[in-house]
Amino acid sequence: MPPTPPPDGSPRSAAELNARIRAFWIDGRGHPTVALTDEQRAEYQLLLAELRQVERGDVTTAA
Repeated sequence: MPPTPPPDGSPRSAAELNARIRAFWIDGRGHPTVALTDEQRAEYQLLLAELRQVERGDVTTAA
């Protein structure tokens, strides 16, 4: 399941992406997740790629 972008099409913030990425590693009971399903792993990788894009954009804008 691909990550859903915000409805207005604006990029997500690094903080929002980090929160979504961290959520993969905590299960519903608050315990660490040991392994991801193939679907979760695919979404996780997409979120990581989106975060890298946002971080690069932040660095370029700030410089």
